[in-house]
Order: sequence, then structure tokens, then C-alpha cells
Amino acid sequence: SHTWTETETSFPTPQKPGLNPHSKKHMVIFINVSKIPLLFLFLYMFVCSLDVLSSAFQLAGGKVAGDIFNDNAILSNPVAGLVVGILVTVLVQSSSTSTSIVVSLVSSGLLNVRSAIPILMGSNIGTSVTNTIVALMQAGERDEFERAFAGATVHDCFNWLSVLVLLPLEATTGLLRRLSQAVVDTFHISSGDKAPEMLKVMTEPLTKLIIQLDKSVITGIAMGDEAMSNRSLVRVWCKNHILTSSVNVSVGDSFNCTSVQPCWQSNATTWTTQNMTLLVNIEKCSHLFVDSWLSDLAVGLILLACSLLLLCTCLLLLVKLLNSLLQGQVAKAIQRIINTDFPYPFGWLAGYLAILVGAGMTFVVQSSSVFTSAITPLIGIGVISIERAYPLTLGSNIGTTTTAILAALASPGDKLAAAFQVALCHFFFNILGILLWYPVPTTRLPIRMARTLGQRTAKYRWFAVLYLLLCFLLLPSLVFALSMAGWQIMAGVGVPVAAALLLVSVVNMLQVHRPGCLPVRLRSWDFLPVWMHSLQPLDTLLTKVTLCCAKGASEPGLIQCSMDHDGPQKRSHMALDNLVLCYIDEAPTVVMSQGADEAPTVVMSQGADEAPTVVMSQGLDKAPTVVMSQGSDEAPTVVMSQGADKAPTVVMSQGADKAPTVVMSQGVDRVRSTRL
Repeated sequence: SHTWTETETSFPTPQKPGLNPHSKKHMVIFINVSKIPLLFLFLYMFVCSLDVLSSAFQLAGGKVAGDIFNDNAILSNPVAGLVVGILVTVLVQSSSTSTSIVVSLVSSGLLNVRSAIPILMGSNIGTSVTNTIVALMQAGERDEFERAFAGATVHDCFNWLSVLVLLPLEATTGLLRRLSQAVVDTFHISSGDKAPEMLKVMTEPLTKLIIQLDKSVITGIAMGDEAMSNRSLVRVWCKNHILTSSVNVSVGDSFNCTSVQPCWQSNATTWTTQNMTLLVNIEKCSHLFVDSWLSDLAVGLILLACSLLLLCTCLLLLVKLLNSLLQGQVAKAIQRIINTDFPYPFGWLAGYLAILVGAGMTFVVQSSSVFTSAITPLIGIGVISIERAYPLTLGSNIGTTTTAILAALASPGDKLAAAFQVALCHFFFNILGILLWYPVPTTRLPIRMARTLGQRTAKYRWFAVLYLLLCFLLLPSLVFALSMAGWQIMAGVGVPVAAALLLVSVVNMLQVHRPGCLPVRLRSWDFLPVWMHSLQPLDTLLTKVTLCCAKGASEPGLIQCSMDHDGPQKRSHMALDNLVLCYIDEAPTVVMSQGADEAPTVVMSQGADEAPTVVMSQGLDKAPTVVMSQGSDEAPTVVMSQGADKAPTVVMSQGADKAPTVVMSQGVDRVRSTRL
């Protein structure tokens, strides 16, 4: 079983041979100090890449998002509204953008507060896709990937569980709407200043040189302005001036003339003077795509590829720098500070302090995606435990809603009440979610769910991509399509699926905690086909496809798929070099048969800290040759037998202070290892 104890994370201390202790100490200090500016530089580029990534998604799917918001018939369905919030936030990669669109629709009267609340819940779910994508960048190291993916998906699990409870409650009772309305009616809210933009002051000088967007286009499309459909999201003119001038226009009849606008006759035509307002463009923007002839989609795809490349590069460099800086006693001290609770009886206060820290940091950077994405690498390398990352994430949810409240307070007086109520609904949704899933330790289900997802993803790395596609694209799209077909069809499909999922969950819990309450047949899922209760068949299929598509000739050490005529040495080499086949804590895996006259080669993984045990058979008339390695610092035990009728011979022991390993062969097809 895999351990989650963060204090066991290994941080080796760098060694600099050839220097005396005094010079070595100064050299280490100099190198570490010089890494700090690089750390901030990579962090700055990482945040800028997230900003450009958001712009790329808006260019690629912003108009589609606006069209989705324009269909009020669909938004009246709470489930459809939830899905719309998820899809739109994933498309534009910004919950702030989707929330501002909702506020604009409510303020203009095109959308009521009742329909807006499910969209806000969906935007809460959609915004968590960013840090999940960031976690994928740590897939190279299995242990780091497990921690990072668990730390990222704890946000998803919290949002989904909160929606499962609060969406039906809101649909039946209107709890959030009534609560926010009571606050608006109680306090005399006056319009305030524009919400502060602390992080953008630092990032915009760079991101504005790459791309600038006219976000009013998406809002205009959502509000039904057809003229906006033909406008580009790429901003061309950054400075303009409103020019008012008097022009002579002809009128059809002198009765249209007034004392304010006198008329005169000229050539049998009645003329009058009218004031015309013109928007005069003064100065063009200065970014890479200001004079581009490319479409919005093409620009968005280019920026998407470049921003993802920059994001991956910055994240990898950040992780390497953090690993080199957080070593030895420094790492242990930071772990103790971040992950240790207060002394008894105030230990419970540490989590609530973390919530406040998460809210404050998110308020400073003005983006929950930026904050949660920034702590994901720290979770991966073991500096922040998932137990501490959970309250930080909850605080981040609150921080992003306070920014929305300040933005609502900057609305005009006639739109202030509706905008403020929508922002309060978002705030109360997160507060109620925290009350449901944090104060009582036994209710912290998101942590257990995230750990399970992390362990599953570490074992099957492709599961992370499948999770992203299912949770943020395929399932929301399917529910959206069903909602368009009518609530009867959606209920007819959704109710049986929900009932089946509930039944499976209950049976799984009983299998773990109360197996005696179940019939013998239901105490395990072995009576079902393997593909219905295990990912192993799909993993085997994907592994075969991956191996057969590999170009072994172009890269040394990679073995291409071939027929069964290959020898055992080549088979075992392929199994050992392929990381996909070496899973943690798995039972022996039969790779393939060597041929008609040979017994199979079996590769056995002993665990994360042990080298594999390779069992190789040279033929059916010989007993297996077993090569066992107990660890990287131990000599292997070689057990050789020259025939089926001979007992095995122990050649080497495991070390000076350890007893030998005796391998007993029960026959050609059975091998058993016993340590004395």
C-alpha cells in the first residue's frame, strides 16, 4: 500500500566534492541565493502563461459561449444551467469571465437570479480544470504525480459534492436566492470603486504585448446583439474618442420640425440640423496579432499551443528549482511549519487559518486558478500535504467570490442590486459547501475521494486524461444534449443512471466495512466480467497499442512489438524498460509467451522501493532461473537449477548482515520465494 506521510519525502542534500568545508558552505549559499530570482521569474512566466491560456480559450470558444448564454429557454432548467456554467468556464478558462457575463445578463433583465445560480455553481466546477491540467505536467514521476493529481482534484471533488447537495436544495427551496435577497434588502449598498487589480498590474505589461481581447463581444453576443457576432475578439484600437457634431439632414415633412431643431427649405427639400455622435479611432493597440489576417479560431489555437508549451516549461523548471532549494533540514522545517497543527486543544484552528490564507492570497492574485495551480507543484513534491491543501483550496473559493463582490459594487446604481445579489449567491454557495464538507473530520469526503483518484492515476497514467475529458467535456455535453431534448427524456435517462451509481456506491461501502451483511455473491465483483470492475483490460489494450506504435529503432533502449519468436532476454528487457508495465503494488504480470517450446517470462514488481523480480525459463525441460533483487543497495540473489529434477542452489546472500534467500521450486510451472 502507498503511504501519504509527507514527512517521509526524501530531499537529498547536494554534494560538492573537491571543496573545503568553508568554501563549500559559501558555494551552496551563493547557488541557493542565485536560484531565488530565477524562481520568481519562472513563477511570473507561469502566471503569464495562464493569462494567455485564458485568452486563447476565449478566442477559440468565446463566441460559442456567448451563443450558449443567449438561449434562455435552456437556462431555465437548473441542470442545463449547471452544465452551461461548466462548459462556458472550461471554454473561456476563467470563472471571472463567465461570472461577469451572468452579472451582465441579470443586470439587463435578460436572466433572472433563479436561473443564474446554477450557472454560478457550474462556473465553480469549471474553474478547477486549470490546476488539474497543471497536475498532468508532473506525470513523469509516479509518486509526485499521485500527490499532485490528488491535490488538484480535491477542488473538483469539493465542488461536485457541494453541487449534488445544494443544487436540489436550491431548486426546491430557493435557499441561496432568498438568503442573498435578504442581505441586499437589509443593507443599503452604495456603488463603490472598481475592484483592485493587483496581479494584472504586473502581468499585463507582458501579456498585452502578446494579445489583447475585446471581451464586450462575448457579453454582447450573450445579450443577443447580432452585430457582435461578426466582430473579432482581437482588439485593434486601444484609444478612441467620441466626437459629437452637427450635420444637416433632410426630413420628410415640416411637421417634424420643432423650435429646438428649426427647419429650412432648399430646392423643395426640408432640412434640419441634428447632433451626430461618432466613435473615432485614434491609436492602434500594440500586440502581435493587431494586424493579423487570421481568424479568431486560428489565433486562439496558436496561442493555445504556445501557452501550453510555456506552461509546461515553466512548471518543470519550477519543480526542479523547488526540489533543489527545498532540501534536507530546510524542507523538513517548511513541512513542519505548513503541515503541523497548533498545540492541543487548538489544533483545529490551523485548518481555518489555512482557509483565511487561501482567501487572502486569492484576493491578492485575483484568480483562484492561479493560486491553486501555483500550489499544485508544491503538493506534488511533498511540501504541502493534501490535508493542508484542502483548506487552502476552500479559502481560494471564498477569495475569488470576494473579488466578484467588489466587482459588483462597481456596477452602476440601477444594476447594483442585481449584480450584488448574484455575487452573494456565489459567496454563500461556497460558504455552505465549506460548512458541509469541512468542520467535521468525518465529512471531509473530498480528501478521501482525491486520494483514490491520485492512486488510480498513478497506477494508470492515462486515467488522468480520461478523467479530464469525462468530467469537464463529455459528461457535461451529454447532459446538455439531454436537457435540450426535454426534461422528460433527461429524467428518464438520469434517474436510472443515478440509482445505479448509488447502488454501486452502497455495495462498495458494505464490501469494505460490512461484508457479512451482503450475500456471498455480492461480497466481491468477481462474478462480473473483468472489464466491468477493473481498468486492467483497458490498460492492457492501451499498453499494447503504445508498444506497437513505439519507434524502437530511433531511440536506443526501446523494444518494438514483435511476434512470439523473440527470445526471453528481449522480452524481459522490454518489460523492464517499459514503465507502463511496472505498476506499484501489483501482483505478478505475465508479459507474453516465448514460443511453443518455452515457458513464459514473468515480471514481478515488489513495490515502489524494490527492483523487479524477473523469473525466466529457458525451456520446458529446465527449472526456472530466478534472479531476485531486493533493492538498489543490495546484491542480487541468483538461483540456478540445471534441470527439472534438481533442487535449486542458493548462490548469493542479500548482504553481510542478512540471511540468504532460499528459492524453492515446486516444478517447472511454479516458483516460490521464501526469506529466512
